[in-house]
Amino acid sequence: MGEPVIQSTKVTVRYQETDQMGVAHHSVYPVWFEVGRTAYIRDFGFPYSRMEEEGLLMPLIELTCKFRSFARYEDELTINTRVITVTKTRQVFLYEVVKDGTVIAEGTTTHIFANKTLKPVNLSKYRPDLYRQFRSFAGIDEAEG
Repeated sequence: MGEPVIQSTKVTVRYQETDQMGVAHHSVYPVWFEVGRTAYIRDFGFPYSRMEEEGLLMPLIELTCKFRSFARYEDELTINTRVITVTKTRQVFLYEVVKDGTVIAEGTTTHIFANKTLKPVNLSKYRPDLYRQFRSFAGIDEAEG
């Protein structure tokens, strides 16, 4: 089994992302997760725009977020993104939001593989090449089903 690819993306907390207390609002964390996931998919070599052109969608079906600390206006953050699960029908991304070397939040998003009509597909049959690549990028051994 290979090492999973971790994509690190920098973001700076914008004023509009803070609340009256000057703290980054909880609603921006899923946006930051998307920034990290989009960069991960781009680095994977098959960006969302191409995926959609070729008829593969990845709708979100679940999102989690656990807050450990907070971020403020102009804080520099790193969003570390990696895939922790790839099955024939879904993929789970793990995110860590890091400020000054400390994880301040972590979360996951779960996505199903679907066609253009949003019908779920078995990726190992629909696009076996992408299924193998996603698993390889995630560091999942081919023998792990």
